[in-house]
Amino acid sequence: MSRTFPGMPQRSAVSPGTWLVVGLLLLGVAAAVAGIWFQRQQTRRCLDFYGAEAARRISTAPHVELLLLEPGSAPRRLRVSGRLDVSQAAGLVHLRRGLVEDANFRWPDGGAAATPERLPLDSWDVAMVFSTAGVSGESEALVIDFDRSGGAIAVVGRPGRIGLGRLGAGLEKWMMSTLGPAISLKQGQKTVPAR
Repeated sequence: MSRTFPGMPQRSAVSPGTWLVVGLLLLGVAAAVAGIWFQRQQTRRCLDFYGAEAARRISTAPHVELLLLEPGSAPRRLRVSGRLDVSQAAGLVHLRRGLVEDANFRWPDGGAAATPERLPLDSWDVAMVFSTAGVSGESEALVIDFDRSGGAIAVVGRPGRIGLGRLGAGLEKWMMSTLGPAISLKQGQKTVPAR
């Protein structure tokens, strides 16, 4: 039982400031839910194509290498003809983000990666390796192959491939600026200087 004294203002159980704080908290929760939903919509097909663990590795792996590939001596095998650590390369953060956004790829109508026929082995000329080498004693790697002339991307060990779409031109520009004079990749010609 509360006492009131004459001339003293009456207090309500909940002040207007409390309602303001509750309203702002609810607005924050709604914005967070909308952000999570929006992000999920932007990356849904990439998550299906790569798998959640591979998409996480693309975004967060501390060690990233760019490999130049050529057909090996064994059938259906590629050989690494050049290797470059690009973990600290300019623009890698943006490339990582681009590799997990749906809008950057050409998706087949039938599903996430519904392209059944295999490409010729020499189509795959560049690969990126996202690895955790040196972290907690583990060394797991995700390898993504690029067919830049045909504009496709595939994950080694997973079925299917997707078209590079608008990511293709940016990827080519990034590779050329990162590799600089060490490589010439015009019209399928690869030149890696001897070291």
